Amino acid sequence: MIVRSLMLRQGRLALPRAPTPFLASQWRRSLITQTPSSAQLSTEDASSLPTSASSNPEPATESSDAVLAKWEFFQHQKAVTKGLGAGAVEHYKPHQLLDNPPKPEDITLELLMASQSHLGHSTALWNPANAKYIFGVRGDHDPIHIISLDVTAAHLRRACKVVEGVAARGGVILFVGTRANQARAVVRAAELAGGCHLFDKWTPGTLTNGEQILGRCAKKVVDELDRPQAGFEPQLKHNSAVKPDLVVCLNPLENYVLLHECGIHNIPTIGVVDTDANPTWVTYPIPANDDSLRCIQVIAGALGRAGEAGQAARLARAQQGFVDYQPRHGLERPTAEEVEASKRGEEGGGMGAHEEVEEAALDAEEAGELEGESEPDAYAQRLRAAEEEREALARSAPSAERDAQLAGLEGLDADADLEEDAAQYSSPDMDFFSERSRRGEEAEGFEKVQGEEKGGERR
Repeated sequence: MIVRSLMLRQGRLALPRAPTPFLASQWRRSLITQTPSSAQLSTEDASSLPTSASSNPEPATESSDAVLAKWEFFQHQKAVTKGLGAGAVEHYKPHQLLDNPPKPEDITLELLMASQSHLGHSTALWNPANAKYIFGVRGDHDPIHIISLDVTAAHLRRACKVVEGVAARGGVILFVGTRANQARAVVRAAELAGGCHLFDKWTPGTLTNGEQILGRCAKKVVDELDRPQAGFEPQLKHNSAVKPDLVVCLNPLENYVLLHECGIHNIPTIGVVDTDANPTWVTYPIPANDDSLRCIQVIAGALGRAGEAGQAARLARAQQGFVDYQPRHGLERPTAEEVEASKRGEEGGGMGAHEEVEEAALDAEEAGELEGESEPDAYAQRLRAAEEEREALARSAPSAERDAQLAGLEGLDADADLEEDAAQYSSPDMDFFSERSRRGEEAEGFEKVQGEEKGGERR
């Protein structure tokens, strides 16, 4: 009694705890979730002493048969209800919008909302021209405009029809997106539509001054089946730069110069217009969120798919022999000689087709096949005559006059009279310059004498 009272007063750790017998079933999982109270713990500790041998402690765990039965029941329930419930599946896969972009008929309001196409800018930054595209306002402290998804879907389908029509008539489509992370979407859309792409800065004057900026770019001519045609190299050399028939701009705010040049040349444009942009800058606006990369990928993919459908329809009609569009390149069909020279140049890897034609013309002139004197031959003869005149002056004239005459002959035109131009730099001209310099020296001496006389009078 004295020992038990001491233990209850000092706590559980006052005396060493008696070792408990080892149970073989302790390794099994116990399903007991109740936590014993402090009174029960103190009673169990007290009953473990040698003096409390008459007490009977309760087992700490259930029997192994009960645990096994519960585990088997759990496995049975798991097998029966395996197909029930819902799993966490990743619905948004970014690579799918690039590898397999949606078609125009796949555009739904759910897809546009999931792409955050309805989120506009702050109400303080809105453009009043976008009032017909705005559904409402969300937020109290910093409200933003909400774009109507019905209007977005309708305008996107209309733009897809325009792209498909231009591609079906063999037009050149240019996709432009100069913001960060828009390059892959722009390149993919241009690849599908068979057009061109630009994801870098737009060079001002590319359309208005294309002969200087794009004059040295490579150009080729293809037929209705997109097969390259030879023999047009002489015409392409002097032809102006190719201009697009349709421009798709994914960020109009940063490309105002591009849209202005397109307006000057009457080139239709398609643009993604947010609530802070001016929809009158483009011909076919698409009201949507231009800051969302997923929204841009959805719109660019749908336009690219529309261009792909137009190209497929054009090639299908061309294979049947129907060409229902008129090209406006203004080129003439090359002759058989030009085509043959172009093919020889491609096989040999040497000079181009136009150089081959010029070389053949010079050979024919030397052989006497062409009657009369051509303009290049007369020009060459005048150059040779000027060279002979320079050599004659170098042998006959003195050194000073010879240098002046040779310097004058270097700037002569081949079409001018060489004798009159040479006489312009002859000795009378040199006498005139020497006489003028002599008169200048006399005038300086006269002024000096007058100054000395005035100084003497003052003294």
